[in-house]
Amino acid sequence: MTHVNPAQKQSEKALYGGTGSRRITVRDIAAAKGRAEKWPMLTAYDAMTASVFDQAGIPVLLVGDSMGNCHLGYESTVPVTMDEIALLSAAVVRGTRRALVVGDLPFGSYQEGPVQALRNATRLVKEAGVGAVKLEGGERSAHQIELLVQSGIPVMAHVGLTPQSVNAYGGYPVQGRGEEAAQQLLRDAKAVQDAGAFAVVLELVPAELAAEVTRSLHIPTIGIGAGPDCDGQVLVWTDMAGMTDGRVPRFVKQYAQLRQSLGDAARAFAEDVVGGAYPAEEHSFH
Repeated sequence: MTHVNPAQKQSEKALYGGTGSRRITVRDIAAAKGRAEKWPMLTAYDAMTASVFDQAGIPVLLVGDSMGNCHLGYESTVPVTMDEIALLSAAVVRGTRRALVVGDLPFGSYQEGPVQALRNATRLVKEAGVGAVKLEGGERSAHQIELLVQSGIPVMAHVGLTPQSVNAYGGYPVQGRGEEAAQQLLRDAKAVQDAGAFAVVLELVPAELAAEVTRSLHIPTIGIGAGPDCDGQVLVWTDMAGMTDGRVPRFVKQYAQLRQSLGDAARAFAEDVVGGAYPAEEHSFH
C-alpha cells in the first residue's frame, strides 16, 4: 500500500499549483476557504489566452462582461449581449482543461427576475459549457441566485461596485464608505450567501470592510480593489499584463508590458517587410 503524506495530499488539492488534472469545481473553491488558501482568478475572452492561463495554473477564469471595454471596444460593460457572452464563453471552455470557467450574465439578462435569469444562465451552461455563472447585485439579486442554485447552476455573486450600474453611480466610486453604506454592503454579502452563491466578488471596497465581510462569510470572497484579506483576487487580464492603453485603476498591478512588446513586434515585422528582409530564403518554398 502506497503511503501518501498529508503535505502531498494538500498539494494535490491546492487550487493554484495543485497536481490534479480534472476540472476544478465549486466544491474545490469551498474547500479552499476551509484551508485558508488564497487563490488567483483572471478574466479570459478567447481560447488561446485561456489556454495560456490554464496551463499557468490559474484555477478560475471569468468570461466577464469586461469584454465590453477591453475586447469589443464599448465604452462600458452595459452594451454586452448574451450572444457575445455565450460565444466567447464557449471559446474559453474549449481552450481550457482544468480551470473552472465562470460566465458573466450581462446587463439586461437577469434584472427582470428569476425566470429570465434562469433562462439565460441555462443557455450559458448548455451552449457554452461554463461551470458557473456570475451576476451583480446583493439583496436585489437574491431571488435570482436562489432559483439558479435550486436549478443546479452554481452562482458567483458580485457586490460593492457593480459596473453594470455605471449610469446610476455616475462613474466608478469606491463603495461601502460610511457606516450606513458599510452595513448595506454587509447585508448584500450575507444575502447572496444565504441565497446559495458559492463565492462573492467584492469590487472597490475599503480594505477594512472587505476583511470584515470575509470573516463574516463561510463562502469565499474574491477581491478586486478590496485589499489583501479576501480569499481570492481577480484582475482583468489586459490590465494585469499591461495591454490596457492609458491609465489603469489604482488597484491594478501590471506584471508585464505586453502592449509595448506587441507594438515592438509589429513594427519589427513591418520594417522587415518594407526593407525586403522578410520573407527570407528560410521562409520560402520551392
